[in-house]
Amino acid sequence: MRKQPHAVVIGAGIGGLSAAIGLHESGWNVTVLERAAALEPVGAGIGLAPNGRRALDVLGLGEQVRGLAAWQGDGGMRAQNGRWLVRTTAAETEAAYGGSLVMLHRATLVDLLVAALPEGALRTGTRAAVTDPGAAGRRAVVTTDEGDSGADLVVGADGIDSAVRRALFPDHPRPAYAGFTAWRFVVPAPDVPFTPHETWGRGGVWGTQPLKDGRVYAYGTARVPEGGRAPDGEKAELERRFGHWHDPIPRLIAEVRAEDVLRNDVRHLPAPLARHHRGRVVLIGDAAHAMTPSLGQGGNQAIEDAVVLAHHAAPHGDLAAGLAAYGAARVPRTSEIVRRAARASRVTHLTAAPLVALRDAFVSTAVRVAPGAVLRSFTSLTDWHPPQATPIAQVAPVAPVASADGHPAPAAPH
Repeated sequence: MRKQPHAVVIGAGIGGLSAAIGLHESGWNVTVLERAAALEPVGAGIGLAPNGRRALDVLGLGEQVRGLAAWQGDGGMRAQNGRWLVRTTAAETEAAYGGSLVMLHRATLVDLLVAALPEGALRTGTRAAVTDPGAAGRRAVVTTDEGDSGADLVVGADGIDSAVRRALFPDHPRPAYAGFTAWRFVVPAPDVPFTPHETWGRGGVWGTQPLKDGRVYAYGTARVPEGGRAPDGEKAELERRFGHWHDPIPRLIAEVRAEDVLRNDVRHLPAPLARHHRGRVVLIGDAAHAMTPSLGQGGNQAIEDAVVLAHHAAPHGDLAAGLAAYGAARVPRTSEIVRRAARASRVTHLTAAPLVALRDAFVSTAVRVAPGAVLRSFTSLTDWHPPQATPIAQVAPVAPVASADGHPAPAAPH
């Protein structure tokens, strides 16, 4: 019996790990190459919308994630002075979106994904590059410090500064600064309860969201020049920018340790790729369609990518046709979400006081005139359903087959 075709995933972020699980369950022999020495618990929170959770259902992880939902009561959107622009409940959100919103720490999600990988699939401390994308009759070549190895499929999941994307499409414009930077941190929940909210201010946004483990994920964004750093530390910068905003924002800033505040300029790929693959190499997540966080869809789209890829790139099928079908399904959707996220970023980061007042008045009026309209405007993002009718693991396994070039596929590198 011939060996299983071998898929190499470059990058062990949320998208890469999800793709590895999906491909493994579909019948691929999978190796994940991650340049970091270890998957440290870095980052902060991630919001999983119903579309992302449906994708996780396909990977067999949806119920575990649903159990981490912390938001049960009221929530909504506020103005900088604390006035509520939109008030809603978890039940109303679930009805509008077709499911609840789950906020959790990125490290928690990564741990769930790593636990679902086949044993020995993840190799950390390994830098990898695509030196030949391959073709219908030729395997792709992945080069590491240990040398070259062939792969029947390569998944570029190496983030916004993707070296895989540059290898495939060297003339495509590089990621661009979106015009604002983001601060993020996680702290223990304050003694005085608060209502989850996102606040739109003048030139910036703040969000305060509870986590299931009793902590709070907080984030702030502001329109500032690219590459800036506060000379006296980022906690001090948060105090200057947000310390006069409504409660509980000042309390949360006071609680965080200065060294626990993360600051990152927000970048995106405003010019969409015309396709997400070349030869036997395919891009997913930020490598394919980096977007601003304004719609909370970056991680969700990466997981969608993973399960759609696993559906179309069957180990026993025509890989070229499968990757073309993957692109046909993903390029239009992700390109539109990138555009919508960029538009939303411009609205939330208005700096002129009259425009900020007009924006807030418009949102408040829209809610009064058409209750639920704001929530329904996001439905086209969250009503997505995966192509798989059942979790991949419930599908009858296929017999291993030869690699696409007609030769036996090698085992995963050790």
